[in-house]
Amino acid sequence: MNMLADTKKRAKLIFDKHKVLYSLLLLAFLFVLPLVNNKSYVMGVMCRILMYATLAGALNIINGYSGQTCLGVAGFFCFGAYTEAILATKVGLSFWLCIPLAGIVTAIVGLVVAWPTLKMSGIYLAIVTLGFSEIARLLALNATPLTGGALGIKNIPVPELFGIVFKNSRSYYYLFLALAIVFIFVSNRVIKSKIGRAWMSIREDELASKSLGVNASVYKAFNFMYGAFWIGVVGCVYAPYVRFIDSTYFTLDEGWNILSMVILGGQGTFIGPVIGSIIVNFLTEVLRPIGQWRLVAFALLIIIMMWYRPQGLAGATDSKLAGNKMVGKLQDRGKKHA
Repeated sequence: MNMLADTKKRAKLIFDKHKVLYSLLLLAFLFVLPLVNNKSYVMGVMCRILMYATLAGALNIINGYSGQTCLGVAGFFCFGAYTEAILATKVGLSFWLCIPLAGIVTAIVGLVVAWPTLKMSGIYLAIVTLGFSEIARLLALNATPLTGGALGIKNIPVPELFGIVFKNSRSYYYLFLALAIVFIFVSNRVIKSKIGRAWMSIREDELASKSLGVNASVYKAFNFMYGAFWIGVVGCVYAPYVRFIDSTYFTLDEGWNILSMVILGGQGTFIGPVIGSIIVNFLTEVLRPIGQWRLVAFALLIIIMMWYRPQGLAGATDSKLAGNKMVGKLQDRGKKHA
């Protein structure tokens, strides 16, 4: 056990020492990947991995760094996608202008959801956000003059930049990659700032953070807005990628799918949602022949993960989530030595 701990510690030290080099090598690999293998199927899977990694990362900002419980990610995703689709098809607005607008609209929606629920936590907050997600889907289904109702919005214009038309999975791969890089860079800066430290203090002990002068209500509301902003931006990029959206794209199943990536990868870590996205999308492709039974496989995987490693694959062994299990182990060891 000590050897394993020493190996992990040594590996972490090596990684931290050469972190910049490893990051540049990874980026170089991701940039040349379409040149090595440009098959539509492979690029489609990579687009989904990058998209869901960003979605799960944005949800992780809410659930993992401030300790709030949001199950309404599909609702924010819906608002972002429909904002872009409506502005592009009915107003004729450029895709590049739609990106910040979709993010701002979704952030405002996040504030509307967060402000009345600031004194809620745990299962109560989770139920409210779950209800919001279903309300967003029903609005998309029934606001026919604006959203097209059950018929959805068709022929969403594809983005163009300097003569490059993003019309297939290979070109769109770079758009999703750029979005993921920007999200990770910006979020890393925010988490390391005063705002991020305030979020984490609220997660660890809200009462103690208030005693230190942290305005928990304001920071929790801003946390919801920040996560919702990025989810809305992903929705904006997603709409022209599929070129057609309707309410069936944003069901509760989609929300659970994104949440499972955060749980499997590890909440409160940057790499966790990326690992979760890779695992879930890989399993989706591998288990595709068994149809809906793959959902049972996902459920079993999450149950096993919550039992044996509740902090996720990338979570620290001494994290808060792993605490109860570690206490049990220490108690068992104490009984053996007694």
